[in-house]
Amino acid sequence: MTASLITLMLLIGLFSGVASGMFGIGGGVIIVPALIYLAKFSQHAAIGTSLAILLPPVGLLAVLEYYRHGNVDLKAALIVAIAFMAGGWIGAHLANHLSGHLLKLLFGIFVLGVGGYLVFDAVKPMT
Repeated sequence: MTASLITLMLLIGLFSGVASGMFGIGGGVIIVPALIYLAKFSQHAAIGTSLAILLPPVGLLAVLEYYRHGNVDLKAALIVAIAFMAGGWIGAHLANHLSGHLLKLLFGIFVLGVGGYLVFDAVKPMT
C-alpha cells in the first residue's frame, strides 16, 4: 500500500468517524462511496471492507460518550444488534448474488430516499 493510499484511508476513516459520532452514520453513507470513488474499490469490495472497518470498533468511544450522558438505551441496542447481525448476514448473502451495477443502483436509490425524507422532514416545520 502506497503512502498516498494510506493517507487517503486515514482521511476516510477520520471523516467517517466524525460523521458517525455526530450523526450516527458512516459505513454505508460515507465509507462505501469514498472507497468506490476515491480509492477505486469495486462495489462489493467497498461494502465488505466497510463491514470489516466497522466490526471491531463499532463506534465504541462514541457510544461511551453518549452513554456517559445518559443517551444510550442498552436493552434496545442489544435487541437491534441481534436483529442487525441476522439482517447483515441476509443482506450480505443477497448482495453477493447481485451484479455490482445493480447493487450500486439499489444503494443510490436507498441513499436518495433517506436523504429526501430527511430534507422533507427538516423543511416541513419551517413552512
